[in-house]
Amino acid sequence: MKKILRLSAGSLLLIAGIVLTLLPGSILLVLAGLVLLSYDWPKARGWLKKVQKTMSRGAQQADRWLLARKLRG
Repeated sequence: MKKILRLSAGSLLLIAGIVLTLLPGSILLVLAGLVLLSYDWPKARGWLKKVQKTMSRGAQQADRWLLARKLRG
């Protein structure tokens, strides 16, 4: 029962996050969905790692951009 509930909730969150991709914060729904799905679906673990690496890289780029902007001004 827990597995079915977890897979259902994970799928709904993932789909909602993909549908709402244009809205800020929707990536958190995708992450939450992948986290729930990764418990029971090994392929979701790979996707989760890829999303985490991409988000980390994006955060590093944003930090560098903000630092460069601060140093200029």
